[in-house]
Amino acid sequence: MGIQRQLTNERMSQIVVHNGTVYLAGQVGDDLDTGIEQQTQQTLDNIERLLDLAGTDKNRILSVTIYLKDIDAHFAGMNSVWDKWLPKGVAPARATVEAKLCEPQILVELSVTAALP
Repeated sequence: MGIQRQLTNERMSQIVVHNGTVYLAGQVGDDLDTGIEQQTQQTLDNIERLLDLAGTDKNRILSVTIYLKDIDAHFAGMNSVWDKWLPKGVAPARATVEAKLCEPQILVELSVTAALP
């Protein structure tokens, strides 16, 4: 199986599929003038949309890296949304780190790897 790229520009692809694995570029919310809960929900909505486009869903997520602007201020708020979004019994491998993100208004970014059915 070759490498398939979707939603590609000169710098990156939003989706890359190879050998039954889906890799998503880091995702952020659409409205950066909102708080951590809203940005997290928007980010998760974007991830669901991209996973659907790639032919899979959140039940097949293998791993997630979560980047938070301020882990002390945002960890609980992000987790409150994450815990409602993720179905029981399918928790992926996960790492959460504090990071300086590409725009100061971005509070959370998620990078996802998932399996195809």
